Amino acid sequence: MLTIGQLAAHAGVTVRAVRHYHHCGLLAEPERDSSGYRRYDAAAVVDLIRIRTMADAGVPLARIDELLHAGQEEFAEAVAAIDDDLRARIRDLIRQRRRMAELVGGERLFLPAEVVAVLERLRSLGVSERTVRVERDMWIMMAAQSPELLPELVAVKNASFDDAELMRLYVACDEAFDWDPRDPRLARLAADMKAWAARRQEHEDVGPGTRALLDSHLTASSPAWERLMSLVAAP
Repeated sequence: MLTIGQLAAHAGVTVRAVRHYHHCGLLAEPERDSSGYRRYDAAAVVDLIRIRTMADAGVPLARIDELLHAGQEEFAEAVAAIDDDLRARIRDLIRQRRRMAELVGGERLFLPAEVVAVLERLRSLGVSERTVRVERDMWIMMAAQSPELLPELVAVKNASFDDAELMRLYVACDEAFDWDPRDPRLARLAADMKAWAARRQEHEDVGPGTRALLDSHLTASSPAWERLMSLVAAP
C-alpha cells in the first residue's frame, strides 16, 4: 500500500496534482487507515498514469473520466473528436499569432495600406504624432462606418497634398492644438479656413451620422479645435 507521496512519485506527478484529480472526481479517494492516512494500491497507480497521460496529450479534464470507462471503439471516436477540437484551437492560435505580429505594424492592424500611406505622408509634413493619431482614429471610424467611400476619400486626401494652402492650414491647425480657446489667432485661422472652403471642390461626404461622430472626436481632442470649428461653422 502506498502513501499519496509514493503514489505521485510512481505516476510522475505532484501530490498537488493527485489532490486535484481527487477534487475533480477523476481519481477515487481511498479510505483512510487507522492512522488517518490514505493508502493507495497498484490499481490507483495505473489509473493515475492513465489520467496523467491523457491530460498531457491535451485531453480536457472534463472528458478524461468518460475515456477512462470507454470501450475501444468509443475511445477511438472520442479521441478523434478531441483531436478535431485541438486542430481548431491550433488554427485559432495561429490566427491570433498573426494578429499579434501585425500589432508591430501599429496602424496596419486597423487600416488598409492606402490609409497607412496617407498617415505617413502627414508625418512627412512635420505634423505632430498627436495629430496623426487623431486623424488615424478618424480613418478607423470612417473605414467602419462608410467602407464603400474609403477609396474616394483616400483619393481626395492624396490629392489634397498638392494643395499648398490646405497643407499650410493643416500644419497651422496642428500647431493650434494647445492654444487657449480665447487666443485671437484662432479667429484668423478660422477665416483662412473658411476662405479655402469657399474655393474647394465638393466631393461625396461620409454621411451625417459619421460626420457628427468625426466632429465630436475632433472637438473632444482639443478645446482650441472645438473653438476653431465653431468659428468656421459660424455664418
